[in-house]
Formats: sequence, C-alpha cells, structure tokens
Amino acid sequence: MTTEPTRFELGDEEYEEQSLTKAENVYLPTENEALKPMYRQISKTWQDILHEKGGDMRARAVELRKQPAMLRVDHPWRLDRARALGYKAKEGVVVVRMRVSRGGMRKQRPTSGRRPKHMGVLKIKSAVSSQQVAERRAAERHPNMRLLGSYPVWEDGIHAWFECILIDPMHPAIKNDFNYRRILGIVD
Repeated sequence: MTTEPTRFELGDEEYEEQSLTKAENVYLPTENEALKPMYRQISKTWQDILHEKGGDMRARAVELRKQPAMLRVDHPWRLDRARALGYKAKEGVVVVRMRVSRGGMRKQRPTSGRRPKHMGVLKIKSAVSSQQVAERRAAERHPNMRLLGSYPVWEDGIHAWFECILIDPMHPAIKNDFNYRRILGIVD
C-alpha cells in the first residue's frame, strides 16, 4: 500500500504542484450534463404518476375538466418534455394547454337498408392523431406564433390534454436567442 507524501516530506512548492496536476485530471461535468439526471428523474416521476394514476393527479384531472378547451398557462407541468422541445422560461415563449375529445369517428347506423359492408360504420379511423389536432388548433388560435411541439399531459375516457410550446418570432428576446434564431432560420 503506497501512501502519498505529506506537505512536510515534500515541501510547500512541490506539494502544491502535485495537487495542481491532480486537479487537472478531475472530471467536472458541464452545466447541461449536470442537469440531465434531474430531468431524467422528473421524467421517471411523471411516468410513475401516469401509470399509477396517483399523487395529486386525480385532483389535477378534476381541475382540467373544469378549465376551457384552450388555456394559456404560466409554466409547463412536465418540465422535462417542455425543455426537450425547446421551452425556456423567458418572454416570448408561451405554453398552451389544449383539450381534445378522444375516441374514433363513430357514426350512427343508417336507418335505410343496405349491405353491412356499405353501411360505413366500422373501420372508420381518423387520419390525424389527437396530438396533431391539438397542435393545429393552437397554431390556428395564435397565428403570430410558431409551434415548437407538444406533449401529452393527461387523458380520460372523453378527453385528452396536451401542452403546446409556442414562440413569438417577433419578440426581441426570441430574436436575440441563438437557439430560437436557428429554429426560425435566422442564423447569420
């Protein structure tokens, strides 16, 4: 077993040189690398809540049903997904919670007689997903904003809720942000 020499054995100058060379070999994560485990933990917590349908999610679901179909919110519920889509807590970035009805395109059976094959009741499915419908509605409601993306928040038997991230391309804070300028295609 080897022991490192002490300050008294080496002298002050040699000991400080040796400690500096050790410090150069120490790995310090960048800020982004340090935040990854935090967002991973947030994501894992959300998955647990959604699968167990527990926590305060039942109370939140009651609130969701009372809210309007489109609601601008101050901050996203799922910070990990919002950050992955490009959300930043700054002016010019907006989070909108959308409610979309669920279910297939069920049709009423016709009263007059025809072959079952030609009734047009079964095997009718929408070509667009509920999430795409929510994104389209948010973009139509806010024509001056650009949609970054959306993610599911909650769903019950009747409705599905999504949070859409929108940015205002004319806002000075967005114009001066390199990442948003790259998304908007304004890179110099």
